[in-house]
Amino acid sequence: MAGKGEAVIFDMDGVIFDSETLVLNCWREVAECHGIRNIEIVCHECLGTNSAVSKQIFLRHYGQDFPYDEYKAEMSEVFFGYASGGRLKKKPGVEKLLKYLKESGIKVALASSTREAVVKKELEEGGLLGYFDEIVCGDMVKRSKPEPDIFLEACRRLRSEPKKCYVIEDSYNGIRAAHAAGMHPIMVPDLMEPTEEMQGLAETILGSLYDVIGYLEPFYLDV
Repeated sequence: MAGKGEAVIFDMDGVIFDSETLVLNCWREVAECHGIRNIEIVCHECLGTNSAVSKQIFLRHYGQDFPYDEYKAEMSEVFFGYASGGRLKKKPGVEKLLKYLKESGIKVALASSTREAVVKKELEEGGLLGYFDEIVCGDMVKRSKPEPDIFLEACRRLRSEPKKCYVIEDSYNGIRAAHAAGMHPIMVPDLMEPTEEMQGLAETILGSLYDVIGYLEPFYLDV
């Protein structure tokens, strides 16, 4: 095979679906109802992490008596009110990219910090479930991003070496995790602009998923 790739692993929120913006807006609604300050700062810190890590981040900011589970359930109810039934917006170019990878015979996996039940429901409702050879979720590994566990598990299931896998991520924690796993991180920013750290950890930073096809094509010429 030419180049250095044989598989591509996607994050979901902020990469496949435009869900991080919606989550932030839903948290804003909850925060306004309950007088919670600085919610944007806290939500940005949670990007890419699983629910257990997100809870600890909230408690660190708001105190150990903060009723996170109650407010998170309230936020989720608002979120699914907007997003259920296939109404969750896809990121521009995602279907074209997934179709290109599938038609090229390239292995594709999903590695999302979100719970398995939610991931599969959203992918199925969005008509995207069939594109993925393997799906690994936040409740299927012990350690959350920025630790590399979820990406390494996706590699194991795909029977691919980390050094031959590209990862498409939008969050700082996701890029940190992919880099720690010894993969090729591609950053397609969503809510957070690339920092100097991200420029050092990511193999490339692209403006959209449309740009990913052009970047990957040279590495898959012989697939």
